[in-house]
Amino acid sequence: MIWFGGDYNPEQWEPATWGDDVRLMKEGGINLATVGVFAWSRIEPRDGEFDFEWLDEVIAALTDAGIAIDLATATASPPPWLTHAHPEMLPVTEDGVRLHPGSRQHYCPSSPIYRRYAARLVTAIARRYGDHPGLRLWHVNNEYGCHVGRCYCDVSAQAFREWLTKKYGTIERLNEAWGTTFWSQIYGSFEEIYPPRSAPTFRNPAQLLDFDRFSSNELLECFRVEVAILREICPGVPVTTNFLGFTKLVSYWDWASEVDIVSYDSYPEPDSPDSPARAAMSHDLMRSLGGGQPWLLMEQAASAVSWGHPNRPKSPGQMRAWSYQALAHGADGILYFQWRQSVFGAERFLTGMLPHSGDTSRVWAEVSQLGGELAALERVQGTRVHADVAIVVDWDSWWAIEQEALPAQLSYSDGIFSWYRELFELNVSVDFVRSDQDLSAYRLVVVPSLFVLTETAAATFDSYVQGGGHLFVTYQTGIVDESTRIAPGGYLGALQNTLGVSIEEFAPLVPSGTRGEGDGPRLGLTGPITGPADAELWSEYVHTHGAEVQASFSGGSLAGWPALTRNETGRGVAWYAATLPERSARAALLEHLLEEAGIPANRAVPGLEVVTRGDVVISINHGGGDVHTSSSGTDLLSGEPVAGVALPPFGVSIVVPDDSPAAQADELEPALTGRN
Repeated sequence: MIWFGGDYNPEQWEPATWGDDVRLMKEGGINLATVGVFAWSRIEPRDGEFDFEWLDEVIAALTDAGIAIDLATATASPPPWLTHAHPEMLPVTEDGVRLHPGSRQHYCPSSPIYRRYAARLVTAIARRYGDHPGLRLWHVNNEYGCHVGRCYCDVSAQAFREWLTKKYGTIERLNEAWGTTFWSQIYGSFEEIYPPRSAPTFRNPAQLLDFDRFSSNELLECFRVEVAILREICPGVPVTTNFLGFTKLVSYWDWASEVDIVSYDSYPEPDSPDSPARAAMSHDLMRSLGGGQPWLLMEQAASAVSWGHPNRPKSPGQMRAWSYQALAHGADGILYFQWRQSVFGAERFLTGMLPHSGDTSRVWAEVSQLGGELAALERVQGTRVHADVAIVVDWDSWWAIEQEALPAQLSYSDGIFSWYRELFELNVSVDFVRSDQDLSAYRLVVVPSLFVLTETAAATFDSYVQGGGHLFVTYQTGIVDESTRIAPGGYLGALQNTLGVSIEEFAPLVPSGTRGEGDGPRLGLTGPITGPADAELWSEYVHTHGAEVQASFSGGSLAGWPALTRNETGRGVAWYAATLPERSARAALLEHLLEEAGIPANRAVPGLEVVTRGDVVISINHGGGDVHTSSSGTDLLSGEPVAGVALPPFGVSIVVPDDSPAAQADELEPALTGRN
């Protein structure tokens, strides 16, 4: 089955309400409830005193109704008695301000006190419910790094020193890696090192990068503490934690092998025209983290959220359409935050599945419709999305390219999105990959601004091209090594031979829409593929060493210099873009790269997304008008044969083509089938 449900917080309601909740869940098709995410103060109201009677009642009622339990470890929000007794566990900002309780996630990830109390709580919960027949999944903590991804307190400082000692071994090696001869920063011992707190001016970039690595790892260590307990007490129950999509603070490649099932929370802006593509990008990242396995959409809003400006509701049909988009990109579960909308607290205006207006509302009708439809889609469960295109995403590069004192302030995620969006509109499925993994399964690999280039990554890319792959690399790649030193041999480092080019100098451009007098001439580019177009964000003085120029800059001092190059080497091709072409040129370039790599593209009607998952074709109309799809076969939503489908705005069709063989059972790997 496709899992359908959401966060259920019965502690917010009187017990008399719980029966109605279960009844309405059954009516709405809910088959999975996430319980206890923020219930620490209710489960453990006083130090060492546990109250499980209310939770026993809730879990029993859900289980009796056939609703499976995704049970949380409740460690995301420490109770007031704990922070009152141990204020030293509260996090500290880089400015030295200690944050106070009164919201959530108010703990230092390095705090041994927090970890000890969290471990005790998890142990008690696991012993109580680890063999419960209704338990299907452990939900560890909640949205690690969402609010406190970095802590600069003295406890974190000591943990940072220990992490550095383990990494470098000697202070001499650290000094060499960090380049501490600059600005008289040579350290005599690890005890002299602090987190990169606020300073008079720019901080050491190597120290900043190592602190980002350390901080992401400290959150992972918190997760590991809880998971070790769960796997010891109840090893047959899978474990997850809800990721945050494309988020800078946590390096998810390091987490991917630690979870049994990838899950995450998705909250696109209802009014943004980019939201379908941005949501799809995060969906594809989640699927890729799991190696292509199905994943769970752990949270979404049924309508409006509570942190935007303003908080616009989703249009009728939009929530359903976006839920099916997640399904199309590999989700085996569609869940929400939360089941019943809160009437108090900071998120009382975040729309629940059962909103303030109750079970006669538009939102509830749409939720119930979706629940009924998903019950008929077992054919989709466990199937995979095949992608011929991969995009490299690298957290070291993300952290390093957005540091202080750089030639320009670039957004790494926006840079990735600039290329992903055009592939999305061409209805080309995309996987995300590490810079050092085997790439042979892909016909085209896109490398946007891989600022930190390792020797392993460079060798991986070169081997891929020599073996017949098509590689496309963009500006600001190969600028520094793992210690933020300028790459050996200059910009592009070890990729110079693969690409057949070298970079002499950067020339950042004024962002579009912010140009004024004195900003110099607008820079363009021209070539047979891109045509005449604006160059955006960035430009470089490029020298060719065997590569052929496909487009050149026009205007200003860069006029005539290469902007886009192509290098045939081995059995493959390596392209390099020294700028971000405007959108029309970007789309034309990607269409050319896809054609050259033998990858079919489908620029359908604007706003129409078409994804093939397994043998099922899912079409979603994100546009504002009616569209007609060419899908023919059996529509799984209606059970009727179709020869093309007319879709209104936010309309969806899920069609098995007439010539499609039945999905093979050994190819199906559902995200969550029950107890292992």
